[in-house]
Amino acid sequence: MMGVGKSTIGRLLSKKLNIQFDDIDEIIERKLSLSIKEIFETRGEKFFREIEEKVSIELLQKRRIIIALGGGAFLNNLIRKNLKKFSISIWLDLSPKHIFQRIKKNKRRPLLNHAKSEKDVKEIYKKRKAIYSLADFRINCDLKAKYAIVEEITKIYEDIQNSNKK
Repeated sequence: MMGVGKSTIGRLLSKKLNIQFDDIDEIIERKLSLSIKEIFETRGEKFFREIEEKVSIELLQKRRIIIALGGGAFLNNLIRKNLKKFSISIWLDLSPKHIFQRIKKNKRRPLLNHAKSEKDVKEIYKKRKAIYSLADFRINCDLKAKYAIVEEITKIYEDIQNSNKK
């Protein structure tokens, strides 16, 4: 979901584990020399989703990388299949109330620009929740500091690494 802190957590985790970090939205913005908002406005969501799919699948096939997928990427079945095949997924779950507090002044998120209230965010959240719940792990981020979330993900990562050594 947009506004949950994927990029912030990804960067912190990258530093802690000394693993490359990439943000799909940032890659797309650099590639097209346009902001996500501008891409939606000038080329449309369908065009953006096609680029997002291509870039995400390409990146998911790399080894030892932390990736912040866009808020809608996990809804794409092909991206989700590649994620399951090549990686693990972690859902940073944040309540609509907290998401709205974070995004209400940010106009960079095209699908949330029309979100004038917590209720609007809740509608998007409800539509996506069933798909997000397919993630390998879920972390409830309400009332958690970013460093606590990084520690939780680090433990998941280390547990997986240890179980792969056996």
